[in-house]
Amino acid sequence: MPPSRPADAGRREESVPLNTPRSDGPRIRELAEIGGRTDTRDVLAHATKQAEREYDDYFIVDIDAHVSEDHFWGEVLELIDNDVWRQIGMDQFGKFAGNNALLNIQPGMSHQSVGGRIGHQGRKEPLDGVSGHPFVAAARRGMDAMGLDYQVVFPSAMLLLGMHPQDEVEVVLGRAFNRWLTEVVLPQDDRLKGMLYLPYNTPEVCEELVEKYADNEGIIGYTVCSTRNNPVHSDVYTRLYKLIEDSGKPLAFHSGYHWGDPSFAQLNRFLSMHALSFTHYNQIHVTNWIINAMPERFPRLKMVWVESGLAWIPFLMQRLDHEVLMRPSEAPGLTRLPSEYMKDMWYTSQPMERTSMELLEAGMKAFNAETQLLYSSDWPHWDWDAPSTITRLPFLSEQAKRNILGLNAARVFNLPTDRRKPAARSVLHERPGVS
Repeated sequence: MPPSRPADAGRREESVPLNTPRSDGPRIRELAEIGGRTDTRDVLAHATKQAEREYDDYFIVDIDAHVSEDHFWGEVLELIDNDVWRQIGMDQFGKFAGNNALLNIQPGMSHQSVGGRIGHQGRKEPLDGVSGHPFVAAARRGMDAMGLDYQVVFPSAMLLLGMHPQDEVEVVLGRAFNRWLTEVVLPQDDRLKGMLYLPYNTPEVCEELVEKYADNEGIIGYTVCSTRNNPVHSDVYTRLYKLIEDSGKPLAFHSGYHWGDPSFAQLNRFLSMHALSFTHYNQIHVTNWIINAMPERFPRLKMVWVESGLAWIPFLMQRLDHEVLMRPSEAPGLTRLPSEYMKDMWYTSQPMERTSMELLEAGMKAFNAETQLLYSSDWPHWDWDAPSTITRLPFLSEQAKRNILGLNAARVFNLPTDRRKPAARSVLHERPGVS
């Protein structure tokens, strides 16, 4: 008996150059290799198709994206309000430090790019002829392509400032960044929202900034970079927390990494650093916050924990419950178990650990993800997550998906839920033959 042939074995494949129009379809244009200068809409073309098919009618808020302020570092340095530090910063910027001027980034110690094979830290696409600030133009492309109604932006290079040896540098850069964000970036698109940078090592300046920007419509919360050693329960922050609580806006702790932290001195790969450090700092701050009864002292203060993923949350809930039940005298201010306080906090989704759906489902159930989880993309960093990360979870109800992708954020950040984005189909049609 002769061997069976595939059903299409007798067909002859047409050899058609990619740039040749076909009679039965649109012109196809060959794309260059994706890189840092590739148009955002091309990078996100698949996400736009997902939006059209799966969630075009969802209200979506991205809680964590990054402005890559180091690409516009000269603009930020020019806004430093201290003459001496501005001169020092601009001198470093122009002569030898470039985009690292005044920062405590250790050149050669990031390793995130893996020798340039993994793109990181923002996009550098040409934006000739596009009106407005180049970051805003690129961000608008990203929001439209991913199907976002709002996007909340955080700094990037400044996330290590909590470990800077000079507290006054964090102050002057924090003030300058906040000016740049509120005077240059946010006014150009009301779909972009900001979390005010708090130079947490100097509490009195944090208080000043909260009061100064209390009525700024673009600022919908306050952020502390978690990579620092300050005890969050210290009495020096009492007035700051009260001011934030009274504002009705949330306080977010955005995690990160630091090669100079002695606790990570044994790690020799960024993979290891990324796995541990981004949960490490937020675990410490959450533990101190709860065990020292801060939720009892500031019950209306909305706490958001950013860019630590989800796997650590059920671990810490169970671990702290166990310890408190064993040693309740060391947590006398608590009226509930630590896990119950953690269920009142909010967490952002990225980077969501998805290697085990069973564990992910159990973990999300443990902290009531349907009401407490906020979608975040971490765009444009290398490990970003599209909204389909949420819509394709098989165990979530339709309402849970809508809550996580936007409705929870509307409640936390006091955002209107009317549609702000263009239809995904129209975004695709703007670049026919490409997307």
